[in-house]
Amino acid sequence: MIYTPEKYSIPDKRMKPFIAPDEIWNFIKNTKTDKHRVRDVISAALDKKRLSLEETAVLINANEPELIEEIKEGAKKLKVKIYGDRIVLFAPLYVGNLCTNNCAYCGFKATNKDVERKTLEKDELIRETKALLNSGHKRLIMVYGEHPRYSPEFIAETVETVYRVKDKNGEIRRVNINAAPFDVEGFRKIRQARIGTYQIFQETYHPETYDKVHMSGVKKNFEWRLTALDRAQEAGLDDVGLGVLLGLYDWRYELLGLVRHVNHFEATYHVGPHTISFPRIKNATRLDIDKNYNVNDRDFLRMIAVLRLAVPYTGLILTAREPAHVRDEILSYGVSQIDGGTKIEMGAYSENSNKPQDLKKEQFQINDNRSLAEIMDELISNDYIPSFCTACYRLGRTGEHFMEFSVPGFIKRFCTPNALLTLAEYLEDYADDKTKDKGYALIEKKIAEIEAANHKTEKLIEKINLVKKGKRDLYF
Repeated sequence: MIYTPEKYSIPDKRMKPFIAPDEIWNFIKNTKTDKHRVRDVISAALDKKRLSLEETAVLINANEPELIEEIKEGAKKLKVKIYGDRIVLFAPLYVGNLCTNNCAYCGFKATNKDVERKTLEKDELIRETKALLNSGHKRLIMVYGEHPRYSPEFIAETVETVYRVKDKNGEIRRVNINAAPFDVEGFRKIRQARIGTYQIFQETYHPETYDKVHMSGVKKNFEWRLTALDRAQEAGLDDVGLGVLLGLYDWRYELLGLVRHVNHFEATYHVGPHTISFPRIKNATRLDIDKNYNVNDRDFLRMIAVLRLAVPYTGLILTAREPAHVRDEILSYGVSQIDGGTKIEMGAYSENSNKPQDLKKEQFQINDNRSLAEIMDELISNDYIPSFCTACYRLGRTGEHFMEFSVPGFIKRFCTPNALLTLAEYLEDYADDKTKDKGYALIEKKIAEIEAANHKTEKLIEKINLVKKGKRDLYF
């Protein structure tokens, strides 16, 4: 079947589809590779150069174990160059699961009569936010089903409600959202609510597969979804997140689809996505997909390493869909953001229970059930700096301005000190004595490393001492 604008009309004619399946497959099938070419591409990436489709295909087609290991090592080096040892933490907050779409892979599909439908009322939303604050979270992504009830006005109101919640030293400083695509005017209304990143997944960049797995609903319109982030840009939302759902189609194609999307953004708006996500399909009620495209752990690790090299400046998000042992290994290959203490049942954070997951109340199965406290302790033990930093967003280092800082690697100058400051806040307000001792030992170690690199640390040390005395929300 040919997919054209005539089949799915696009009201905004400024937005043009940019995915050509034949082009992507041509790179996969016809790009030649050898060890010298692979090493040249890795070297280009280590210079923080965003890779072309052809260069990315070189890495995808490098199947020898020796070359795959070199790609992984390159990804590790690049991550340290740009992001240092920090890992940003956030939590998803599901606001409502009403949905008008029928997506084969989703437990919230409209035809699933087994799922329990719920939308948080204002008092419930406040309770959920307080529960997240009291565990130590500062950054949320609010998730909405695709339904007329979840209008731009509704989203703006719920975001503003969360921002107003304060409890002791706790406050949410950054709210990102994952919601349906809107027109330009709808995105303008959401922007006024001071959201951070607007995140939307294309799910699959392969039009035929997209049509197959989206049986009905507005989401069936491939081109309307593909150009959603263009409309967000037109509305002034310059901080956006891309994503694919691995397991719907060939992971090699999806990886190049992501890179093609990045190319489009840079060519059209002179900015890249702030984040990229790559969740693998997990169990859900009424799951109905072709399992031939399941991505095994080996290919998953390899794909993330290639993606890290392909888009050096973009944050990579790994969620609690993945089990702890997979998440712990993948951190070193380039992931810079993870969720912690995740619960995706509406109202589950404030219940504070360890009851088993109920897929009738959840979109999919969570496979890392560690609390935020457990993840914080483990990150610190492994020499990572857990970060709740939101400084860039408050100082305007987003969109094209973020690119100016992050592409050359300057962002590390801000990220490491700011991460240490938010870690100190967590240690003072939420950590047990054991984690607190380990955390301050890590802070001292990282300050010594900054000094060894001939960077001044007097102001950082001064701010950390202020945190110990009760000051909060200090940053560079």
